[in-house]
Amino acid sequence: MSPTQVIVIVLVVLVVAAVLAVVARQAARRRALRSRFGPEYDRVVAERDSRADAERELRERERRHAELALTPLTPESRARYAAAWEELQVRFVDSPAETVSDADELVGRLVAERGYPTGDFSAQIAQLSVEHARTLSHYRDAHEIRLRNERGEAGTEELRQAVVHYRALFADLLGGDPLDARVPDQRDPDQHHPEHHRPEQHHRPEERHRPEERHPEHASREAQETPVDRPHDVTSR
Repeated sequence: MSPTQVIVIVLVVLVVAAVLAVVARQAARRRALRSRFGPEYDRVVAERDSRADAERELRERERRHAELALTPLTPESRARYAAAWEELQVRFVDSPAETVSDADELVGRLVAERGYPTGDFSAQIAQLSVEHARTLSHYRDAHEIRLRNERGEAGTEELRQAVVHYRALFADLLGGDPLDARVPDQRDPDQHHPEHHRPEQHHRPEERHRPEERHPEHASREAQETPVDRPHDVTSR
């Protein structure tokens, strides 16, 4: 083998190695983006003209996110926000439409306190997507329902779902999940307050053994007793 052939072979090997290195690096970066952005990766790829363009957008989001001065919440702040959310869910019973607007405002305050930008919704979504991509679909859905609510087009069940969607991002931003996931039903104006709705939850002793459940012989013997002997017998009332 001539020296020229050796040189050509070495150059070919180097070129192939370089190409494989580039491909491996791109694959690693793609895996990292997929891992970090989750479903947001697929969304951006679907919206862009090419995968390369989508990945440039996501890397740009990472760059802008790195410039933010994010602030972790203190335990006191977390407790305050958790209490505010519980109060909000209670208000849903009487005012579902207003509660959705309150939920949007509360989430906005938490977003701002953590150090994320507020204002333009698309820009806010882009910044949140770097660390909270897996709850962004909830935030988008809640935002859409809130807009429909402002136009008077959202029903009570949709409003309930909006609160659930807001809660997903809210809990993610809190850095934990101290929140009650249950959203109370809207109160029926014809019903009494829930606190007086089911007083029989704690059964009185006389209700634990109803007359029809007793043996006939026992029932006959008890029927001969005086009211003084049986002060709590429901059958004597």
